Amino acid sequence: MKNVVFAAVLCVALSGFVFAGETTVVVSHVHLCCKSCVDGVTQALKDVADVKFVIEKDTEKVTLTAKDNASAQAAVDAMAGAGYQGSTDSKDVVMKDNSGAPEGKVKKLEVSNIHNCCGKCTTAIEKAIKSVPGVASTTAKPKITSFSVEGDFDAKAVVKALNDAGFHATVK
Repeated sequence: MKNVVFAAVLCVALSGFVFAGETTVVVSHVHLCCKSCVDGVTQALKDVADVKFVIEKDTEKVTLTAKDNASAQAAVDAMAGAGYQGSTDSKDVVMKDNSGAPEGKVKKLEVSNIHNCCGKCTTAIEKAIKSVPGVASTTAKPKITSFSVEGDFDAKAVVKALNDAGFHATVK
């Protein structure tokens, strides 16, 4: 009986040791309007080492379970690299602001590397961009990941509006 109890305690101790570094991060407000959006996140995450993920289209969430914070950050970076943005529930694993948007007002902004697989994505992109004061037009079209924005507007405000709508953007 003592051996059985010892074995059970040892298993519990070892399982705690094995999972001690595990990190779970929920990325919320990711633009996931259709199956192609979900497939895009899957493609972005499928080769990230030491990360498992669950995509919840209806709630616009991606839950990452990783070996550690570094692996979780690699997954978040992969999502951003594929044009997806969201808010993480972690202070250690975050979406980085690497847009390259200049400070202040501009007349034209070239946006690239944004997820835009369908008409619903384009509609959400246009709605976000047009919510920024001073934006006059955009050349966003379905299935095109680069476009321009024109008017007299704050460049960082455009990027923030896109981020808030679930899209990660880079400025050329």
